Amino acid sequence: MDFINTLFVEHSALQAIIVLSLISAAGIILGKMRIMGISLGVTFVFFIGIMAGHFGLTIDAQMLFYAESFGLVLFVYALGLQVGPGFFSSMRTEGARLLFPSLAVVLGGTLLAIGASFLFGISIADVSGILCGATTNTPALAAAQQTLEQMNVESSGAALSCAITYPLGVVGVILAIVFMRKVFVRKSDLAGPDDEHKKNVFVASYHVTNPAIFEKTVSEIATNSMHKFVISRLWRGGHVIIPTGDKKILKDDVLLVITKPEDTEALRMIFGEQEERDWNAENIDWNKIDSELISQGILVTRPEINGKKLSSLRLRNNYGINISRVYRSGVELLATPELRLQMGDRLTVVGEAADIHHVEKILGNAVKNLDEPNLVSVFIGIILGLAVGSIPFAVPGISLPVKLGLAGGPILMGILVGTFGPRLHMVTYTTQSANMMLRALGLNLYLACLGLDAGAHFFETIIRPEGFLWLGIGFLITFLPVVIAGFFAMRMQGIDFGSTCGLLCGSMANPMALNYANDAIEGDNPSVAYATVYPVCIFLRVIIIQVVITLFV
Repeated sequence: MDFINTLFVEHSALQAIIVLSLISAAGIILGKMRIMGISLGVTFVFFIGIMAGHFGLTIDAQMLFYAESFGLVLFVYALGLQVGPGFFSSMRTEGARLLFPSLAVVLGGTLLAIGASFLFGISIADVSGILCGATTNTPALAAAQQTLEQMNVESSGAALSCAITYPLGVVGVILAIVFMRKVFVRKSDLAGPDDEHKKNVFVASYHVTNPAIFEKTVSEIATNSMHKFVISRLWRGGHVIIPTGDKKILKDDVLLVITKPEDTEALRMIFGEQEERDWNAENIDWNKIDSELISQGILVTRPEINGKKLSSLRLRNNYGINISRVYRSGVELLATPELRLQMGDRLTVVGEAADIHHVEKILGNAVKNLDEPNLVSVFIGIILGLAVGSIPFAVPGISLPVKLGLAGGPILMGILVGTFGPRLHMVTYTTQSANMMLRALGLNLYLACLGLDAGAHFFETIIRPEGFLWLGIGFLITFLPVVIAGFFAMRMQGIDFGSTCGLLCGSMANPMALNYANDAIEGDNPSVAYATVYPVCIFLRVIIIQVVITLFV
């Protein structure tokens, strides 16, 4: 009996690890079950935690706070690190389009909460907790409590109402996603894997008929053009040529050009006639296009290449090869001279077999080198993320400083490290499986602790007279803005369902719903959209909750 007591009841580091592991394991197992064709996945860990807390299972309070905080930080940082390489290209092409419905979710939920406060006579402290719980936003709750205390207003009501509405806040977004898919998602809304952010690259062929570029070199044409492109192959007189920078373009040459989809028409004006052949089909065997050249994917695995510009390697001039595109973290990039290479990049190299072999030695192409985890960048990134999250920002009209907190700082730093780390020669590459392991471990820890903490007083609070009212208002704040904004995003803006789910989860700061969306939808569109809107929305929610309290207390 003492042995059982030591393992499950008596507070210690051993007991905390066992309890959190049991809650996580049970939740993961139950999450694999489907009810009416729907699986809540990892969200079951949260509910198992609530049940465990309700039946009196506890761990040391400081241990609970540490594990919950570390789990959240690990999850959001790994997510930022994963989507970082494609974040800014996504922000440039899709950012404004994704942010608009996300801001509508934030403002819509806030207006519903304010309206409920006046309609039902709920105190601003209680309604701020309802809003934070319905939007699963613990940083906003911390900001709300701090603001209430500094205004000498009792803040315990905010924590209590947040605990009531949080569970349905978690499930509400998932139910909204299921509802949208069942009711108004069409086949055209279901984009293929990564369709949205793979549109960075388009392959076209042109017949040179423009006299203005006759006898001009490839370098001269590229320098004088406002558009970025890579000429992968040049056919002349029945023979294929690697178009190096000093190669002159002649009349009737046929060029295979890699560019951005929006630049194809402009390049037609530069080169002449665009051929009708579709070079973007997935089943093209590039090695059968011509017998003189081969096309091969080569991985960057040498650390000394990390962060170097493609032009500085002088591969085209030294070896007579061409690099047509770079595949990085699910995103295809143009192989422009200023592109900085990163560990794990996969380069499509075109040339003769012997020349490609030389390039392979330079870049590495040793898959086993990528299996070694780069934990230094993870720990340094987390430290910097927590530091950034702790910086107070002064906002005009708000007497209290605003912070990004444990969630906003690390995801922002993960994005920055994933994007710009290689420029500082920091190896930030992690394999997809390693990144998924970090995210899953962090999310399970966070949910287990969150459920355990909320479960202790959850059921006794919900049977209070105002409990069901808070629950109903919270569910409306969760469900209505998400469904309305989702419908608008798909029907009015033409955003695919995966990206719509990601932006909705990001606007609601709901990693559990994101995990459900990733399981239900093929590709990385949900994660990319989530990371695009998440930093902006979480910052806005932290500010807005303080504005609401300042104005209406």
